[in-house]
Amino acid sequence: MAKRQLAVIGLGQFGRGVTDTLIKQGHDVLVIDKKERLVSDYQAIATEAIVADTTEENRLKSLGLTNFDYVIVAIGEDIQASILTTLILKDMGVKNIWVKAINRNHSKILSRIGADHIIQPEKDIAKRLVNQLLHNHIMDFVELSNDHSIVEIKVSQRLVNRSIEDIDLRGLYGLSLISIRHNGKVDINPNPYYLIQPKDVLIILGHNREIQKFKKVEVYDEATLKAKR
Repeated sequence: MAKRQLAVIGLGQFGRGVTDTLIKQGHDVLVIDKKERLVSDYQAIATEAIVADTTEENRLKSLGLTNFDYVIVAIGEDIQASILTTLILKDMGVKNIWVKAINRNHSKILSRIGADHIIQPEKDIAKRLVNQLLHNHIMDFVELSNDHSIVEIKVSQRLVNRSIEDIDLRGLYGLSLISIRHNGKVDINPNPYYLIQPKDVLIILGHNREIQKFKKVEVYDEATLKAKR
């Protein structure tokens, strides 16, 4: 793999994950964040680590990002900062701008202002997970963001012989059933009338709070609940 020069703007959970992966692959990585405590973690391991507010046009232009192969805007929940940073980068003539989108509307705006590639972590990870499922490589846990995850859950006795429709993950908990693993095989699109079997494993996507609620109501047995009290 050819060594590339990349910049990562935003050192939240997603930005750190991207940065760590790029560094392990041997690329030159410049990291940028307005929070000094986050930047300090990369002073010794990134090619360069800079404290900067990338919504300040003159400051962003001073960083020489037009010379980089890729610039990844990984700013977290601040949609305004993400959009403004992307606009400035486009105005500077930066090539290959990849931007993390928080939601569909954010993605549409980024597309309209010229982001070269839009990253949607939940959607992209879900796609990769489905590919793994098809090859029977199951993840125990995938953290999509601070609030959302994909988990695999072994069914409890109280779930056995109940249908997917009866469990009603979507209606009762706002969760998505990605697939069911049964006897070593994975069903990506299970029939709603399928009856859960004792050794089945459910692969579920959703908000961490709702996942825990579902576990407490439907999965934990009395011994488990007592241990958690």
